[in-house]
Amino acid sequence: MCLQMANLVTSLCCVVLAAVVVAYPRNADRIQYGRIGSDVTMQCGSLDNDVSVSWKMNGTYVKAQHSLEGPRLILTNVSLNHTGLYTCFQKQDDDKHEAIFLQIGIPPLEPTITCRSNTYPQGFYCSWHQQHSTYINTTFDVEVQHNQRSLEVKKDLFHKNRCHVRFPEVFSSFPYKVNVTAINALGKASATKTFEESTIVKPDPPERVTATPIRFNPRRLEVSWHSPATWPDIDNFPLKYFLRYRPLIREQWQHVELSDTTSHNITDAYAGKEYIIQVAAKDTEIGTWSDWSVAVHATPWIEEPVPVVSTTEVEFHTDTKTSPMPCSNAPQKAEPPVGGAATVITFFSRLLLGMLLLLLM
Repeated sequence: MCLQMANLVTSLCCVVLAAVVVAYPRNADRIQYGRIGSDVTMQCGSLDNDVSVSWKMNGTYVKAQHSLEGPRLILTNVSLNHTGLYTCFQKQDDDKHEAIFLQIGIPPLEPTITCRSNTYPQGFYCSWHQQHSTYINTTFDVEVQHNQRSLEVKKDLFHKNRCHVRFPEVFSSFPYKVNVTAINALGKASATKTFEESTIVKPDPPERVTATPIRFNPRRLEVSWHSPATWPDIDNFPLKYFLRYRPLIREQWQHVELSDTTSHNITDAYAGKEYIIQVAAKDTEIGTWSDWSVAVHATPWIEEPVPVVSTTEVEFHTDTKTSPMPCSNAPQKAEPPVGGAATVITFFSRLLLGMLLLLLM
């Protein structure tokens, strides 16, 4: 819940509940806190010092190292195991007199603060965390100042330890000052972070990165991506990009820095090798590089081999006629000519006969 301390404090304060919240029974009359390693004294209501009482923890008589002084229970060197519901009873009637929920924890340490602008020039966010859990409810007061003015702080809807702030102006030379105070029942601690606008600008990684092989080009890959959707004004605040790629068989990356484009053709890929590809983004003027995008994998175009058919798999279908084998290897006797030659001899015999008859006449 963000609370504006108007006219009472010098800045707007964002109060956030810590991630670790320990629920206690509704039947507890009150809650008491103890620091790990310390001694804890619990008083059974307002009974007089000479009244004798007995104590139970979560329904069982107290067995931990302790001492009784009238209506008081003293636990020594407490640990997280001492957390629980304690009830006290007057010995003469065995009726419950009071129920105390004891929570053991530690005071907060100075929180670690990180601020970043991934929506430049709209605004920035700050997040914080404790290096160690306090084990008890802890809240955080956040104050942001710029040029001696307090800025409005809004709680993040999804992250408990994060608040958002809008830039009051762009290209400011005045530093920003963020103060975070962690508070719980055992103490409080504060930390301050001071920075200039240009040092916290860091876009989110590029989105929808794709890598596609180029047909008939065994050493090329076409890579494309989109600017991060959280970057609000790509036209007036353009981004530049850093592409890295490598084959899986090697550890060394190759790099290309690009401006005014969201695509690039890799021309020196190893043929047939699978590649891993990532892209980062940065404002062209200020800030730092984003984290790397989600890695994509691609393999350059590979020519499909021409199928080779084995001759043993081909069936030849031919019609063959067998000639009768000769009875012997001896040469065959030639047959006399017939047909046309015999006709010529018969023709000339008849002509001679006719000429002879003419002479006799």
